[in-house]
Amino acid sequence: MAFTAFAASAQTADKLYQANCAVCHGAKMEGAIGPTLGEHAWIHGAPTKANLIKIISKGVPEKNMPAWSPTLSAAQIASLADYIAASANKKLAAPAVVPAAAAAKPAATDLLSGFKLPKGFHISLYADGAATARSMVVSDSGIVYVGSRKAGKVYALVPRADKQSAEVVTVADGLENPIGVTLLNGALYVGEISRVIRFDNIDKRYAQKPSYAVVKTSLPSDKWHGEKVMRAGPDGKLYIPVGAPCNICDTDETKSAKIYRMNPDGSQLEEVARGVRNTVGFDFHPSTRQLWFTDNGRDELGDNTPSCELNVVTKPNQHFGFPYCHGGVVPDPEFGKNRTCDEFEPPVAKLGPHVAPLGMSFYTGKQFPEIYRNNIFVAEHGSWNRSTKSGYTVHLITLYGNKLVSDTAFIDGFLRGDEVVGRPVDVVTQADGSLLVSDDYGGRIFRVTYDGK
Repeated sequence: MAFTAFAASAQTADKLYQANCAVCHGAKMEGAIGPTLGEHAWIHGAPTKANLIKIISKGVPEKNMPAWSPTLSAAQIASLADYIAASANKKLAAPAVVPAAAAAKPAATDLLSGFKLPKGFHISLYADGAATARSMVVSDSGIVYVGSRKAGKVYALVPRADKQSAEVVTVADGLENPIGVTLLNGALYVGEISRVIRFDNIDKRYAQKPSYAVVKTSLPSDKWHGEKVMRAGPDGKLYIPVGAPCNICDTDETKSAKIYRMNPDGSQLEEVARGVRNTVGFDFHPSTRQLWFTDNGRDELGDNTPSCELNVVTKPNQHFGFPYCHGGVVPDPEFGKNRTCDEFEPPVAKLGPHVAPLGMSFYTGKQFPEIYRNNIFVAEHGSWNRSTKSGYTVHLITLYGNKLVSDTAFIDGFLRGDEVVGRPVDVVTQADGSLLVSDDYGGRIFRVTYDGK
């Protein structure tokens, strides 16, 4: 009887692990984006049950591990702690050896065949081996520069002769979560957590481990939502956000939860928008030049609220609601008292709860049908704390002026049942009109082309 109860408890813990932990630590605790949970150097204390409960409950913000105490019950966290502790000092089995016959089959075949796109569109693997690939920017010569997260690297994707794939070259390493990249006046600007650096004349120097200049060092250094994406604006300035250093807190009188712009030399930092919890992607409309951005909604209000957002800045000093109102319609239970959502700018599109919209860009190419021109692709990275996963897609947002017409899935298949095979981060258009999608889960960049009528 006792064995039966233990087996049932272990099975429940495994389900909890697979649903909440496997995406970062691997299905068999072997490690993925996060470290192995088997035998290794436990830098946050011994893997005792008590310490594991503490780590799981509070998270490790500087390592991008979320706090699970609001999402999982104390009993569930204790069950996970027991489950992980049982393997913490074991040498985990190495991945099974692939038979020679299977090895002869291209590794990407099954991966690519599982994606779903509209008729006439095709997806291929453009580059592999860009660990934790995040934001992208395309130079006039066709080189794609890619930031990264925990890898601490900036990559150059150098097109091969056939233009169908690219070689991954490391431009720089040892940086602090350099997720943001943009180009201005021939220089590559990179956003780390607390500073911006610049690589001059990058297209001619990317392969030489080039030196860089420090442009700005006075940015907040908070790790929680502290990573800095960037975009060069049509006004010749650099746009950069500072996320809220929390799930929910009052940031109006601080530098956080705002979008800024500054001169290319780092001077004249000024506020562009406020009430922005955590934007990890923005772009400028090709015609109106207005700034559009995604924003990740708060956690701890349940599976189905609030919605993540797509917003547009139409005038100075606009406030987009955080921390008082979420998704344009949900007053915050703590900070929304004596406030109304009517005070703040409503989102153009409510993208869904916990889908984690990151990179977005207007499609400016000519390869895809006309209906795609000047409409928006959004990379939905996917939920980390929802009982049923959501997101893990690339969506197409069609507009009429600044109004939403439709929000439809463009690429499905990064989530297959409960198995995560990729997490889309950013989307950019190449000169030939094809679309690139970065995936920080697999360290890959995919390419989407169209040959339909």
